[in-house]
Amino acid sequence: MGFDDALNKAKGLAEDNPDKVEQALDQAGEQIKERTPDNVDKQVDSGIDAAKDRMGLGKGDEKGK
Repeated sequence: MGFDDALNKAKGLAEDNPDKVEQALDQAGEQIKERTPDNVDKQVDSGIDAAKDRMGLGKGDEKGK
């Protein structure tokens, strides 16, 4: 399985279960931030946001802002 296959599979999962995938990404980000120095928190948040964007998640949050 190549990267594109994995990405497409993740996108499909995100379409079927957007709340669960978004929650899992948020939890993963928090776990990473707990295990790394505080000075990388912004990079972790940026990476999580990029992952959500690639999977088409988080767009509903922006409308309310």
